[in-house]
Amino acid sequence: MMSSLSAHWDSAREVRSILLRFVAFAILVANLLLGGNEGAVRTHAIVVVGYFVISLASVATARFMPDRSWLNTLFVVLDALLVALLLYAHILAGPVTENHNLTTSSLVVAFILLNHVGLKLDRRLVLVFSGIVVVSWVTMLAITAARHHTADMVSLFGAFFNQDLGLTVSFGFTAFAIYLLSRDHDRTRKEALKADRRRLNLSRFFSPLVVADLQEASAALELERRSAAIMFVDLRDFTSFAETAPARELALVLAEYRQLVSQTIFEHGGTVDKFIGDGVMAVFGQPAPAEDDADRALACAIDLVDALSDWKNHNAQNGYPALEVGIGLHYGTVVGGVLDSGCHSEFTVIGDAVNVAQRLETLAKSLDAPLVVSSALMLGLQKQAPLAYWIPQKSVALPGRRLPIDVWYLRREAGVTLAEDHGIYETGTTQTALHRSPFQSSPLSPDSGMA
Repeated sequence: MMSSLSAHWDSAREVRSILLRFVAFAILVANLLLGGNEGAVRTHAIVVVGYFVISLASVATARFMPDRSWLNTLFVVLDALLVALLLYAHILAGPVTENHNLTTSSLVVAFILLNHVGLKLDRRLVLVFSGIVVVSWVTMLAITAARHHTADMVSLFGAFFNQDLGLTVSFGFTAFAIYLLSRDHDRTRKEALKADRRRLNLSRFFSPLVVADLQEASAALELERRSAAIMFVDLRDFTSFAETAPARELALVLAEYRQLVSQTIFEHGGTVDKFIGDGVMAVFGQPAPAEDDADRALACAIDLVDALSDWKNHNAQNGYPALEVGIGLHYGTVVGGVLDSGCHSEFTVIGDAVNVAQRLETLAKSLDAPLVVSSALMLGLQKQAPLAYWIPQKSVALPGRRLPIDVWYLRREAGVTLAEDHGIYETGTTQTALHRSPFQSSPLSPDSGMA
């Protein structure tokens, strides 16, 4: 993922560089047509043609050989040599008696190509280009001074330390400033890639909204009481399978299972609180509660029952273990946020609601049910629950908890096949006609006899 992100970044930068290269070419052509030193017009034309050929080669390289970074360096060297050629035409090519001061056109070419290299945002290329140009420039000025000075050293230094050398120093300072910008860009890019890597790691466990809160360290991360739906998912007989399964097969099965569960949870706006071996704890309402937390949690649980049933059948057909799943779902008050444990901090939820959800997942095993839901979650729904073959059970005692609770569960064979077509749901040994969901407030009221 990170390599693809970096490649996309480099590709976008290369496209921008190509566009800027042709903009620079247009400026060079305009500069040639609008004026300059007449003695250097021919050399200037050679520079324009050479730059055009290099630009075409650069485009072809970006298209057919995008990973050849050494070719980018070669093009920068050729650009620098073109600038040196233009400087030579203005400084050394003419007779010693002529004026060897630089013209505006030659300076424009040097600075234009420097800016083009700088826009590549690669400090190494800036050093290569500016190094070639500055060394060539200073060498030509030294040769010119040696050709013009008389017998004493004073005249030699006077001929060398002139206005043209000041222009060279200005070019060098400009190149240094562009180098610093490129270096800062490299650092910013590395930090951005690290941030994306951290975001990617977080997104494997949390929904996008939670990832944003974690990165920004928002107030939503502070410990506080809130309402949330808690879901525990567990594979049955996974321990027995793990005792004899080859390591590669074990890792493959567990990875597929975790990916399927976490993806379904994220699609419904939930958060994977933690993986516990083959168990998964998910939260709906973290870091901030929403009115439809219970609805999304129930929809997620039903989708998981269907998805994991398909996954089991697919494994059975391909020679992998066909493992059943058990899900417990509860809605209640939790304490959620960052729990500081000294050397290790955890973004999680704690409280009785978490314990109840875990006990419901254990209860699903004794009931041979893929999903057990507390009546508290059903009462927290904002919409009608999907019609299915639900079985109510009252006053279920949970280990370690003083007060029993009412639950609803699905038979494993019936699954979550919607009963809308034939308008029934199953309650033990009887079937009752339905025209609406049994989980609206009236059927679950104490007077209904179904709570």
